[in-house]
Amino acid sequence: MSNFIKTIPFLLKPAAKDYLWGGSRLNDDFNLNIDIDPFAEAWVCSTHLDGSSRSSTGETLTEMLSAHPEYLGSHPLQTMCGKAELPILIKLIDAKKDLSVQVHPDDEYAKIYENGSLGKTEMWYVLDAKENSSLVYGFNRDVEAAEVREAIRSGSVEKVLNHVPIHKNDLFYIEAGTVHAIGAGALIAEIQESSNLTYRLYDYNRPDKDGNLRPLHIDKALDVANLKSSATPRQPMRVLKYRNGCASELLTRCKYFQVERLLLNTEGRQLPKFNTGENSFHALLVVDGCGTLFGDAFSLNFFKGDCIFVPANSVDMRLHGKAQILNVSC
Repeated sequence: MSNFIKTIPFLLKPAAKDYLWGGSRLNDDFNLNIDIDPFAEAWVCSTHLDGSSRSSTGETLTEMLSAHPEYLGSHPLQTMCGKAELPILIKLIDAKKDLSVQVHPDDEYAKIYENGSLGKTEMWYVLDAKENSSLVYGFNRDVEAAEVREAIRSGSVEKVLNHVPIHKNDLFYIEAGTVHAIGAGALIAEIQESSNLTYRLYDYNRPDKDGNLRPLHIDKALDVANLKSSATPRQPMRVLKYRNGCASELLTRCKYFQVERLLLNTEGRQLPKFNTGENSFHALLVVDGCGTLFGDAFSLNFFKGDCIFVPANSVDMRLHGKAQILNVSC
C-alpha cells in the first residue's frame, strides 16, 4: 500500500468470533459474508492480540498503525497502550442466546493481576431487540460475596440479579466492576476499552460445542464486582443537533471514549463536512443505510456494517447518503 493511500480514510474488515451464544444476524443484517457459525461478534475496529481488524489489502490495523503511529493522534490515552495499539475496541454483537453473567476488572486491577492489560469499561447501543429481551445490570439488592458463591453453587444466582428490559435505540454504560449480561434476542454495538478480560460468574451450566462447561472465574469476579444494589439504569436525555444534511447526538463521553450518533440524509441538501483534529482518530461504524465519504483525492462508498478508520488530523471531507453512523473517538 502506498503512502498516499495510507493518508486517507480506509475501510476495515472485522475479526470474527464464534462464541456458543451467537447466531447469524451479523451476516444476515450486515452482509459481512464471513463463513463462521455461530457468528457471535465482529470486532470491526480492533488492534487487540485476540483479533485485529484488517484493511482491504490484508494488512492488520496493528501493522498499519505501526507504520503510521501519527494516525492515532495526540490524546493521552494513545500513550497508555504503547506501540501501535488502539485504546478502544468496537464490536457488533449478535446474542441469539443469553451471554454469561460476567464482570470486568478496572485498569488498576488488570495492570496488577493481568500482566499489565487494560481493564474494561464499555458502552452498549441497542441496534435491535426482540420482544421481552433484557439484560443483567448489577444486583437487585446488596449482597455479600459468600452469598453470591452459594447462589452460583445452587443455581439460584439469577434471583439476586437486576434484570432490565431493553428496546431498540437504548443506551447502556457499563463501568468496570458492574456484573452484567446481554440477554437473548439483542443486537448490540459495543464500544469498550481494548481488553478481552472477562470473569464469568455464571454460565447456565451449558456445554460448549465439545460438551465441556466453560470455566468460571468466581474468585477474580468477586474481587472486582460491585456487590451493592444497582439502580435500574435510566435512559439518558439525548438532544439532536441539526445541521445541513445531518443530525447528531452525543451518546457517551467518558475518559475512555466518545460516541456520537450521526443521522445522515443529504437528499436535496448541502453535504455536511467531516474531519478529525490532531487529538484523535475517528472510527465510523455504519449501523444502517449507505453513502459516500469523499475528499479532493478520494471517494469511499460505505454500506451498513462497514467501519471506516479516519486517521487523526485528516483533511476536510464530505458525507453523502442516507445512513445512521456511530462516530467513535477518544
